[in-house]
Amino acid sequence: MTKLEGVLLLTPKRHGDARGYFCETWNKARMAEQGLDYDFVQDNQSLSAEVGTVRGLHFQSPPHAQAKLVRCGHGALLDVAVDIRKGSPTYGQWISEELSAENGRQLLIPEGFLHGFITLLPDTEILYKCNDYYSPDCDGAVRFDDPDIGVDWGSDTSGATLSAKDANAQSFADFNSPFEWTAP
Repeated sequence: MTKLEGVLLLTPKRHGDARGYFCETWNKARMAEQGLDYDFVQDNQSLSAEVGTVRGLHFQSPPHAQAKLVRCGHGALLDVAVDIRKGSPTYGQWISEELSAENGRQLLIPEGFLHGFITLLPDTEILYKCNDYYSPDCDGAVRFDDPDIGVDWGSDTSGATLSAKDANAQSFADFNSPFEWTAP
């Protein structure tokens, strides 16, 4: 559990031997027993060659909002989630977790959150599952360095490698969230 309701840090058990290890990164039945009932329909992979590459802060609005299960296949990254559910007691607050190939951690980010990351090592590979398909019409972004959010990326981001989409993302003040919080 994290300070943001619904955002979970998961560390799957690794079964190791002289060859390396085996790890079950997702088991729908086991997770449903814990109240995590997600039907992931799309797996994504990205590779960022340079340290300091920032991707985000991204979201997909309804009707194609996405929950994500994020992990690192190679290298390391600082993964960030920002609550954008209107009326939430943690609206605009963020958490960050280091995900690496070494630590095996995963971050489960439900619908209603911005998501982004910065790479900490060269050639960092990010793998993530989504519970809805990518829809360009529902795709959006908020500036990763917006002062109203104040994410601490852990390093100087003035020279961050960004996409054009991320460099031109809207401010948090101009953002009208399509998500509403409902009390548990």
